[in-house]
Amino acid sequence: MSLVSLPQSLQKDLPLTALAPMQDVTNLWFMKVIAHYGSPDYFFTEYFRVNDTSRLNRHILAAITENDTGRPVFAQMIGESIPDLVRTAKELCKYNIAGVDLNMGCPAPRIYRKNVGGGLLREPEKVDQILGELRAAVNDKPLTVKMRVGFENTDNFSKILDLINRHNIDLLSLHGRTVKDMYHGEVKYDLIAEAVRRVDCPVLANGNIKSAKTALEVLSQTGAAGVMVGRWAIGNPWLFNQIRQALRGEEITPVPLVEVRNYIDRLWQTPTGSTMPERARVGYLKMFLNYIALSVDTEGHFLRLMRRVQTEAEMFNLCDRVFLVDMTKTLALAPSLTI
Repeated sequence: MSLVSLPQSLQKDLPLTALAPMQDVTNLWFMKVIAHYGSPDYFFTEYFRVNDTSRLNRHILAAITENDTGRPVFAQMIGESIPDLVRTAKELCKYNIAGVDLNMGCPAPRIYRKNVGGGLLREPEKVDQILGELRAAVNDKPLTVKMRVGFENTDNFSKILDLINRHNIDLLSLHGRTVKDMYHGEVKYDLIAEAVRRVDCPVLANGNIKSAKTALEVLSQTGAAGVMVGRWAIGNPWLFNQIRQALRGEEITPVPLVEVRNYIDRLWQTPTGSTMPERARVGYLKMFLNYIALSVDTEGHFLRLMRRVQTEAEMFNLCDRVFLVDMTKTLALAPSLTI
C-alpha cells in the first residue's frame, strides 16, 4: 500500500466529489467559476500533453500556480513515452499539486489513435510499465489514474485493475463506459462496483452523474468513495453543493432561473473573451449552453433556438426570454437513473 495520503475533503465524513478534467473547459477560470457556486473536494487539470519535445503548458499550469479556490488540484498527464512521462511527473511534483493523474480514458479518436488516453487500455503490458516507472518517480505525492472500463470491450478490465493494485495507485477515477462508447449508452455501474471490490484504493464513480439524486444512487449501487462529475456540472454548477445537501439528508435548495441567467453572464466574461471576435465568443458560450440547455428545457426548444443565434445581442435576448420571463421558475433537477 502507498504511504501517501489523499488531500483532506471539505467534509471528512462525506463521500468525495471531483470535477472531471475536460479539455478546453476545466481551466483556472472555470475552476474559479465552479468554486463561486460550490467547489468539489478535488479539481483535476486539463491534460498536459507529454512527448519527447513537450514542456509544461503555462496556461494549464496556471490552474495550479494561480489557483485561489482553496481546493486541491491534481495535475493530469496524457502520453505514452515512459521517459517523458517520468520527466513531466517529476517537474509537476515541484509545484503545489495534490497528485499526478494519468489519463487512460480520453475517448477522442485523434487521441486514442496515438495510443494515449483511452488507447492505452488496449495494452496492459504497456500500462504495467508506465505505472511502474511513474510510481517510482512519484513517491511523496498521490499517483492517480482516470480510465474507462475498456477500449471497445471489457476484456482487459480485470488485468488493468490488478495493475492498479500492483503499483499502489492512490485513487482511481472510473468512467463506466468503454472508449468506443464515448458518452453514449448505459453506464456500467456494476463494473464500477466490481472495481471498488477489487482495488485497494478509493474509487470515484464517473459517468452521467446528472443530479444529486443520481449521485446518491450511484454511491449506493457501487460503494464508491465518491463521484466525479463532468458535463453535468457545466450545466449545473450548483451540483456539488446539492450533492452535499443530499448526502446530509437535507432538502436541495432550488436554483431560480434568474440565477442561471447570472451564471451565463459570468461564463460570457471569460478572461480571453474581450480579445475574441464576437462570433468565436458566441461559439465558445454555446459550448457551455449546450449543457445548460439540458437542465433547463427537456423539450429542446431552447437548444434549437440557441444553436441558431449568431450575435451577442441575439444570444442574450434569447436568454432573457427563457430565463427571466417567470421569476418563480427553478432549474429542473434531472431525473434519477433507473437501476
